[in-house]
Amino acid sequence: MPHTDPARAQLPEPATVRSRVRIPLAFPDGYRVEAEVFTFHGLTDGAEHLALAIGEPQGTPLVRLHSECLTGDVFGSARCDCGPQLRESVERIAEAGGYLLYLRQEGRGIGLYNKLDAYALQDSGLDTYQANTALGLPEDGRDYTAAAQMLATLGATGIRLLSNNPDKAGQLGRLGIDVAERVPTGVHLSDSNVRYLRTKADGTAQTLGHGIELLKVGA
Repeated sequence: MPHTDPARAQLPEPATVRSRVRIPLAFPDGYRVEAEVFTFHGLTDGAEHLALAIGEPQGTPLVRLHSECLTGDVFGSARCDCGPQLRESVERIAEAGGYLLYLRQEGRGIGLYNKLDAYALQDSGLDTYQANTALGLPEDGRDYTAAAQMLATLGATGIRLLSNNPDKAGQLGRLGIDVAERVPTGVHLSDSNVRYLRTKADGTAQTLGHGIELLKVGA
């Protein structure tokens, strides 16, 4: 079943491709693949988002919207599952053909410093959403209009979305991107991120739950 929203909006004005360059990707476990990286002019939020074409995108490509996470993606922090999700997504897209959109939305859109401030509050007992609220910030401040622009520019207006997050599919649908299928990612559970993942799985009235099932570490 498609996950588009009946209250459809028009596609936003398409962006234009600013540059494209091939970059070999390498991960700590030895996995390597080549990507064609696109940059853009005219994105609505003015941020320097990237689209990585991996494998052979055609038909209904597999697409991952990955929000930047410096601590997880670069430094390997185990407080979240972002780094393992990025690694998994690249390989699955390489096999199926599609795009990884790397979106500059650190901390679900609140920024790096605010995310670290929220971590400090989490250490005192708040969950990730409660910590954002205590700082006067949204539970999830991400907007995917620029992502829809990028996909439209690349000709990918009908996609398979690699995500556990129903809000991503809902926003893309309202922005005119046909999400033919939402494909779940794996659950990368560890002792350090179990509370974070449980909170994400349950969601809130605003963020919705991610529909993932948590097993004990090592199960």
